[in-house]
Amino acid sequence: MDDDDLPRRRDDVLAALTKQPLDPLSVEELAERIAVLEAEIARTKKHRDAAGGFKASAEALFKKG
Repeated sequence: MDDDDLPRRRDDVLAALTKQPLDPLSVEELAERIAVLEAEIARTKKHRDAAGGFKASAEALFKKG
């Protein structure tokens, strides 16, 4: 079985991102990379917060009073 046949782990993309060399990037490319990463962080936090809200609502619904 080839590695390509195995299911991808969720953190593969993050691991690959942290291993990318930054030396070849220009200052402008680094700034663009930072902007993209900051936008992704904001999107991830928004999703996390929404998921937390759904969990809290479900717990409140099924809470024994």
